[in-house]
Amino acid sequence: MKVALVTDSTADLPKPLRERLGVRVVPLYVNLGGKVYRDWEEITPGEIFQKVRQGEAFPTTSQPSPEDFLKTYQEALQEADHVLSVHISSKLSGTVQSAELAAQGFPGRVTVLDSQAASLGLGMMVLRAHELLAEGQGLEEVLGELKRIRQDHFVRFSVATLEFLKRGGRIGGAQALLGTLLGIKPILTLKEGRVEAVGRARGERKAKEEILKDFRAWAEAKGRIRLFFVYSADPGAVRELKEMVLATGFPVEEALVSELGAVIGSHTGPGTYGFYAYSL
Repeated sequence: MKVALVTDSTADLPKPLRERLGVRVVPLYVNLGGKVYRDWEEITPGEIFQKVRQGEAFPTTSQPSPEDFLKTYQEALQEADHVLSVHISSKLSGTVQSAELAAQGFPGRVTVLDSQAASLGLGMMVLRAHELLAEGQGLEEVLGELKRIRQDHFVRFSVATLEFLKRGGRIGGAQALLGTLLGIKPILTLKEGRVEAVGRARGERKAKEEILKDFRAWAEAKGRIRLFFVYSADPGAVRELKEMVLATGFPVEEALVSELGAVIGSHTGPGTYGFYAYSL
């Protein structure tokens, strides 16, 4: 059985990579200044931040429609027997619900999976699925591996300001970190698909040391580990953290570094950095 992969634009996979792998991407939307833009196709994070600095109201985002997915599934099923559709956490977006509605039009031919992740947390699952399918693994085996990764992976990130998360209504347990203490950096994760706070640190360097300490504790009992680094607007923001993680001595490999797209960037703001990891 030939399986086609579908994901959404919040996977933040570089266009050349997803095109080379044949992964179909359904874009989410950014609403800014009275106009609607397709994520990764019609607007960049840098353009959003510039407009906000110039006084534009904070952006909002919206999920694809079931019709968007319907069209993509129709195209995919002309070339494949089945579609595996993997998407951003249902706790962060209604994208999964739109995909499930569209899937009803193709009984038994579309499987929708909630990644309970975002950005390269979703992207790494899509890449793993492609890898396994290319090796000849069946759909059930692939789903089993993705669910394992969903259950047991590592994610930490920090933001320059909580204002974007606050305005987007997606900070969850991170609300406890809101305040005006100068130099306090929040340390965040995704827990069961929601943004949660796991700590705070005074200053950038200390925040990275705390993230590294958490990673060491997680990685201690793991085998080979793949790393997926993300940043928003400033690639230098993640550079030091990446060097620190790669120097831990664990059997780690840098799989991908990618900028957060316009949708995710709209909720995290500029200066965000962090990484996802899973073990093989």
